Amino acid sequence: MFTGIVTDIGRVRSVRQTERDRRFEIATAWNPSTIDMGASISHSGVCLTVVERGDDWFAVEVSGETLSKTTLGAWTEGTGVNLERAARLGDEMGGHIVSGHVDGVGRVVSITPEGGSHRVVVEAPAPLHRYIAEKGSITVDGVSLTVNAVDGRTFDLNIIPHTWEATTLGTLSPDSAVNLEIDMLARYLARWQETA
Repeated sequence: MFTGIVTDIGRVRSVRQTERDRRFEIATAWNPSTIDMGASISHSGVCLTVVERGDDWFAVEVSGETLSKTTLGAWTEGTGVNLERAARLGDEMGGHIVSGHVDGVGRVVSITPEGGSHRVVVEAPAPLHRYIAEKGSITVDGVSLTVNAVDGRTFDLNIIPHTWEATTLGTLSPDSAVNLEIDMLARYLARWQETA
């Protein structure tokens, strides 16, 4: 489990296609000796398992299913990656409960500066948009955010300067694809209503 609070922007240092999967090496400012083999790390919202590590990098392997359902299929050398280690019991819950299981890929419609912040409008795929609520939580590329407003399939977010600079959200532009994970409580509430 994660909280959606990014603690490092990693960079893809190499991409290699294996027989069935794709292997990414991620350069990080973290000390790799503190990363356990088999550890779960959120990569722009996608929970992946560490399979190897070096002096300033670690490696993960990504299945074809994950590549087809997230933005990871478009990653190349140099791609910035929002990184978050798995939460530990007793850690501060700064964002919201995030599973690292992407529900769909959204598309940035517009970005408008507002004071020091940025208003970002995102279009969610159907039927995912039904689970996004005004003032509710959503994870965008692994970042825990609050939804300002919802209009049909689009929703807008206010990104404060710190988040804009401390995550890859500051590199977004119109038409950028983003990984979306809806709030876990909204997912279970919707499922309960479907079966009630």
